[in-house]
Amino acid sequence: MPRGDKSSYTDKQKRKAEHIEEGYEDRGVPKGEAERRAWATVNKESGGGNKSGSGRDKKDTHVSSSRGGRAHKSGSPEQRSAAARKGWVTRRKRGNG
Repeated sequence: MPRGDKSSYTDKQKRKAEHIEEGYEDRGVPKGEAERRAWATVNKESGGGNKSGSGRDKKDTHVSSSRGGRAHKSGSPEQRSAAARKGWVTRRKRGNG
């Protein structure tokens, strides 16, 4: 099997890579780079192609998916706003802002 051949990937893995690639392209990443990052993410989560051989029943980790964006915000909007104000005051005092 030549490098870059995607035949050993499941349909779900292919759909996931396509979805991730579209997300990168929406953020302005070039098509080739977006595709490379998408497949790297799929490989990291699932360990590569899963169609045959040992490890076929291993579950995906989803470790990369859970890190994207600001999904895990800490505190309420009021708390985040207060923290932002406090940071702004500190930067102003130090002359960094």
